[in-house]
Amino acid sequence: MNEAAATRKPVTLHRLREMQAAGEPIAMLTCYDASFARVLDHAGVDCLLIGDSLGMVIQGETSTLPVTLDEMAYHTRVVARANRTAWVIGDLPFGTYQESPSQAMRSATVLMQAGAQMVKLEGGGWTADTVRFLVDRGVPVCAHLGLTPQTVHALGGYRIQGRTDDAVATLVRHAKELSDAGAAMCVLELVTAAAAREVTKSVAMATIGIGGGVDCSGQVLVLHDMLGLTHGKLPRFVRNFMEGAPSIAEAVSRYVTDVKARRFPDDKLHAY
Repeated sequence: MNEAAATRKPVTLHRLREMQAAGEPIAMLTCYDASFARVLDHAGVDCLLIGDSLGMVIQGETSTLPVTLDEMAYHTRVVARANRTAWVIGDLPFGTYQESPSQAMRSATVLMQAGAQMVKLEGGGWTADTVRFLVDRGVPVCAHLGLTPQTVHALGGYRIQGRTDDAVATLVRHAKELSDAGAAMCVLELVTAAAAREVTKSVAMATIGIGGGVDCSGQVLVLHDMLGLTHGKLPRFVRNFMEGAPSIAEAVSRYVTDVKARRFPDDKLHAY
């Protein structure tokens, strides 16, 4: 067990804001079950994200779209049950918040009653009103910009975002709107390092990169990707932390250590 993790107090939203203000990178990983929740918590991972990526990682689907709210609540419950100190974030799956802020509140209630301490939703522009609605009612929110897997068909596939000046301007505008609406975090997925850097310096909320470069406030990877358990070619932004590690616990601990030291990601190897 990571020595600091063995004695740490539960990670709170206040603590995450302290880390952001102090320039201490936030280490986040996806997590879908109790066994891994214990390992990640003990290794010092700051945030456990029960991602709708479980549709692809756990269920074998080709996208996140088939995942239901009931399935998300189940996985949130088992992760939260085993977790001791990490901050728990639950994804709102496709079709559970797009209709209205009221629908989003009902869906967020399900996940928070299952043990989530924050909910995550995708997209910019129209989502700012939904974020404000949730935050005003006591629901911490993590936004998600760049590649948004729930709208991958509209984006034309898994394409790098933020390659043009106009695209960067749109990302920054949407991020500012979400931050002003009260979002405490924002995942920046598959955006150029330059775009992620511009967003990070423009907003009050913490930015969490997954393919966004080292200058984000923190990093997240899909657990199975960073453990080398994913079949096929891994994205450029992934590093297999199991290489040379004697155990999963050690691999996760190395991830935390390298994120905190800003050794991961290495923009020359993992960014766009």
